[in-house]
Amino acid sequence: MNFSEVFRLSGLLCRFSPDGKYLASCVQYRLVVRDANSLQILQLYTCLDQIQHVEWSADSLFILCAMYKRGLVQVWSLEQPEWHCKIDEGSAGLVASCWSPDGRHILNTTEFHLRITVWSLCTKSVSYIKYPKACQQGITFTRDGRYMALAERRDCKDYVSVFVCSDWQLLRVRRSVPAGNADTPLTGEEVGCRGCYLRFQGPLYKVLLYSLDGRLLSAFCAYEWSLGVKSVAWSPSSQFLAVGSYDGKVRILNHVTWKMITELGHPAAISNPKIVVYKEAQKSPKLGLGHLPFPPPRATSESKYEIASVPASLQTLKPLTDRANPKIGVGMLAFSPDSYFLATRNDNVPNAVWVWDMQKLRLFVVLEQLSPVRSFQWDPQQPRLAICTGGSKVYLWSPAGCASVQVPGEGDFPVLSLCWHCSGDSLALLSKDHFCLCFLETGEGVGLAVRQRDGHT
Repeated sequence: MNFSEVFRLSGLLCRFSPDGKYLASCVQYRLVVRDANSLQILQLYTCLDQIQHVEWSADSLFILCAMYKRGLVQVWSLEQPEWHCKIDEGSAGLVASCWSPDGRHILNTTEFHLRITVWSLCTKSVSYIKYPKACQQGITFTRDGRYMALAERRDCKDYVSVFVCSDWQLLRVRRSVPAGNADTPLTGEEVGCRGCYLRFQGPLYKVLLYSLDGRLLSAFCAYEWSLGVKSVAWSPSSQFLAVGSYDGKVRILNHVTWKMITELGHPAAISNPKIVVYKEAQKSPKLGLGHLPFPPPRATSESKYEIASVPASLQTLKPLTDRANPKIGVGMLAFSPDSYFLATRNDNVPNAVWVWDMQKLRLFVVLEQLSPVRSFQWDPQQPRLAICTGGSKVYLWSPAGCASVQVPGEGDFPVLSLCWHCSGDSLALLSKDHFCLCFLETGEGVGLAVRQRDGHT
């Protein structure tokens, strides 16, 4: 396996283009666009200040760079490198920026969430949307890109508004969120051909689903008077809605009646012999005889997976319940692209990833790492899961097996985040200041080849 110096990076800002042709990375105020296969530099753009957010348009023709400290957004074109656009929010400031689904409008959220400004790249027109709610996920679009759902806060009440993306006009009368959901984050998805549905949840247990015409389709509440919903995920097939809760359980709702069909718990001990438990274990270094090299090679802590005997106990973390945002409950959820599997992480069992069989609605595999899991992401083309823990390894699981792979290179390379190429053939591993691109080998089992090129930007 050959490798060389990795590429520089700032702020974990590395993104594949939606069409898979390009890879964009940021180094302070510079934006570098590479060929996703050869890693050759295609374009190098210089922004007016340090880049804090980067995002591709849906058609991969434009790329947005946001500089929140300066209240600036710069847009670059790959087809016409000499063309560029600068948006200055001025004294209103800037806290968030994103593309609309058509790739020709930019939505900027001003400081204190006073308004959202919609800028058109085609007509240079400007539209304003007042009173956006300050929450983690207050804007979302339907899969077909026709509608936008927005969480609003006005007159000390929460509302959900639906806008038409073609003219940014309000589609339906806003509906007030029921009492007790003052901190409601909003997300939304299109559910197959049955129409578009919205669901939102708060710190108390409440999941509400609405149709586009404003009808309340269902209200789900598993329990009351305790911390409730922590994470939510739709399955790609739109048949399931997974709701992760602070009590360490995942409730699965069906798309027909929106009733709960099963409850998935996360016990600290696995006693079912049908469940495979993989535990990461350190490999013992082999001490050779003879002369030792000088200087000594970089110490690498290699590891492997071992199948634990059942019953197996998992490492648990005692949460500090007297502090805000306690580390308890299901904080991460992700469905595989074929909707056959669901991966979860219970925050008070931070080293474990649980993989559930959604056809049989049962636990399939548990993978316990030596360190807490920072992130995991499914291959967009097949049921293959990539996991990182902040160490210099990447972990892969598929129904055929799992593997722990050391990332080569000089010095330490802590993998803090990762992202898949849309084809599933490559994987970008991100550390605080560097990134490398990994190309996965095809063949039996789970293989990983790491391919890196010299680069200074």
